[in-house]
Amino acid sequence: MSVHAKKKARARRRRAAPQARTRADAREAPRPAEGVKAPLKAQIERHLRAQLAALTGGLAPDDYLNAWWEWYLKLATQPPRQVQLARSAYEKILDSWQFMASAAGGTPLAPGHEELGFSDAAWNVWPFNAYARTYANWASWWQQALAPPAAADAQQSRLNFAGRLLLEAASPANFLQTNPELLNRTAAESGHNLIRGLKHWLEDAQRAVSGARAAGTEQFEVGKEVAVTPGKVVFRNRLIELLQYAPQTPEVYAEPILITPAWIMKYYILDLSPRNSLVRYLVEKGHTVFMISWKNPGAADRELGMDDYLQLGFLDALAQVRRLIPQHPVHAVGYCIGGTLLAIAAAALTQAGEAPFASLTLLAAQTDFSAPGELSVFITPSQIAMLEAMMQKSGVLESERMGAAFALLRSRDLLWKPAVDQYMRGERPKLNDLMAWNADGTRMPWRMHSEYLERLYLKNELARGEFTVRGERIDLSCLRAPMFVVGTETDHVAPWRSVYKVRDLTRSADYTFLLTSGGHNAGIVSGPVHPRRRHRMLTWSNATARLSPDEWLKSAPPLEGSWWPAWQHWLIEHSTAKRQPAGTLRAAAGAQHRALEDAPGSYVRG
Repeated sequence: MSVHAKKKARARRRRAAPQARTRADAREAPRPAEGVKAPLKAQIERHLRAQLAALTGGLAPDDYLNAWWEWYLKLATQPPRQVQLARSAYEKILDSWQFMASAAGGTPLAPGHEELGFSDAAWNVWPFNAYARTYANWASWWQQALAPPAAADAQQSRLNFAGRLLLEAASPANFLQTNPELLNRTAAESGHNLIRGLKHWLEDAQRAVSGARAAGTEQFEVGKEVAVTPGKVVFRNRLIELLQYAPQTPEVYAEPILITPAWIMKYYILDLSPRNSLVRYLVEKGHTVFMISWKNPGAADRELGMDDYLQLGFLDALAQVRRLIPQHPVHAVGYCIGGTLLAIAAAALTQAGEAPFASLTLLAAQTDFSAPGELSVFITPSQIAMLEAMMQKSGVLESERMGAAFALLRSRDLLWKPAVDQYMRGERPKLNDLMAWNADGTRMPWRMHSEYLERLYLKNELARGEFTVRGERIDLSCLRAPMFVVGTETDHVAPWRSVYKVRDLTRSADYTFLLTSGGHNAGIVSGPVHPRRRHRMLTWSNATARLSPDEWLKSAPPLEGSWWPAWQHWLIEHSTAKRQPAGTLRAAAGAQHRALEDAPGSYVRG
């Protein structure tokens, strides 16, 4: 090849090279149009979900539509089941007609089914007894149809939940025209009860629009009627205030108690009125008590995640307690999700070679979320996507949304009955301290709530050993500190059998499980003396012994009274002698850190 020809070939290669590189880059990189469309599509989907959530109250309708469709398909392939339901429907229709014919004679006839709200004698009169009997038969048939003999799965749970909502909404007790008690009240008061009810409704609507607290809660002002145990705010960051309570005895146990409440509630559920304040009870028994008070997050806190709640929340509080009272291990207590956070933090510290704990106490706290109980109806990918869409604009989940979800789980007692009492009977409920606290809701930041639902509830990462903190997996089996775990019998937030599962995840050779009567809140806040409380308790002295929940229930004898004294006695057994003068600890704390303000602090008022 001539020199001239070689130069021309090199020139052609130089001209072609940029084009080749351009084609290669085009194959590897996404087209600009696709890069623009993907976020836009996600934004549109999120906006549509948010609009849908406004119509459905935050519920994901596709979950329930799929559940109904699956139920229908199963029923369509089970002719014996169809025959059984048809026979049951015929029997209940016949019973309704026979009862209606008997009751039409005018003789008072009780419809039965007092558990459905038909216990008053007014329901024994025609035609109201017929309404009640027909409704009860209809509800019974639907419950039978929606609860097949096979073991219930997640779809079945959602189906039962949706069916129960519809049944409880349709009760004749909810309507003026079909409720004889309401009609008698209205006649006796010449309709003044309805006027008061309308006034109550207008007041509540105005409060809802303005964001004011529920009526009656003003009688329980924080720092005056509740949360009144003396103390100081000794530390504050962007997420928590740390409260240290003043000692009430000349000497105190050397080991302090650090309590981590749930951030989905105000901390003062554990410091209500003096008669049922767990904090006051502990300080009067000679313990030095610290309490985390969580900030009520706003839009600026939307990016706070689980790692932030771990570091800015529990770990910063623990570090401050150890600075104020050095050289003594800490009794760490966690309530509800605060207990879940405590378990995560304790495992992370143990894996890092630290041992700061004298004991760990979990109150109605789950670490294995494989059986979360009735809350499972709200934990699905579709439901989480719906909540994220709702939180996207404001950055937080409003407390009203969460409160409504819990009310739906007990709609007859928490939704319909209060509505009938206030808006048709014209009667405002007389609030107690626990009810007022329950109305003092908190918000949750977008990132934390999404991570919490997806990682803990949906994927159950903590129990699987897949939950990570700063890139390191958390293994609860490393926990060796003495443990005291409390479940409550009628808990629909953290079912006690789910709480019990922590025994299989940890390796403590000093382990106590206590089951108390009551629910998630009332069972824990029982006071030191409670005439209607009972509990069961068993202690293991090795790390390998196991009992199933039913075996444990048979082995643990029932004991009358509150669980508080039993736990406080256990704390004493795991503390050194009461040898620290209270003034010494107070002086040491004051020397290291000046108090910021008096308890209950500022964050609890947010």
